[in-house]
Amino acid sequence: MIQKVTVKSWKSYEQHTPKGNEKMKKQEQQKNGCRERSLASISRRVSSGAMLVALAMIFSYVESLIPINLGIPGIKLGVANLVTVTGLYILAPMEVLLVVILRVLLVGFMFGNGMSILYSLAGGILSFLVMLLLKRIKGFSMIGISIAGGVSHNIGQIVVAMCVLENTKLIYYLPVLMIAGTVTGILIGVVSRKILPAVSQGAGAERKNK
Repeated sequence: MIQKVTVKSWKSYEQHTPKGNEKMKKQEQQKNGCRERSLASISRRVSSGAMLVALAMIFSYVESLIPINLGIPGIKLGVANLVTVTGLYILAPMEVLLVVILRVLLVGFMFGNGMSILYSLAGGILSFLVMLLLKRIKGFSMIGISIAGGVSHNIGQIVVAMCVLENTKLIYYLPVLMIAGTVTGILIGVVSRKILPAVSQGAGAERKNK
């Protein structure tokens, strides 16, 4: 008991000494610094996500002006997947998934319809999962990951179209869509690699290699 009281009294005494006051100030400064860094990190992530969603809407609008008919109404090439590829390198996985969902919903309501939302959601989520897996495996370049994303995006769309339209013959469109996905994936990969430094610096985001 005497020992506990003595230790407690000594700590109390130490806190009221100049050295103790300086130590407490340093601890308080460290806490405030951690809090500020946490708030700054959240702010950067929000701004990064908002910027990617805005870019996706711009690319989707441009894509809607391209007169390409893939044979199935509502199916798109997936040019807006550019934000998914880029997002995987500057945001956490769940944040990228949120960006994908917001992008699909906003773009669908503005430039598409119910079917296009369904197709884009299936293609977007599947391509996100495939690209995330390849990025975590390592050994794949950004262009390679983008190609896999473009192909899987179209595979997701065609599978949903077969289920919704109850027409298995749509599988015959798959080779064409895979070729289109490969070409689109290469273009998206090249562009993503070019704009990634600017996007990262502009948003103040750190790359996420996990």
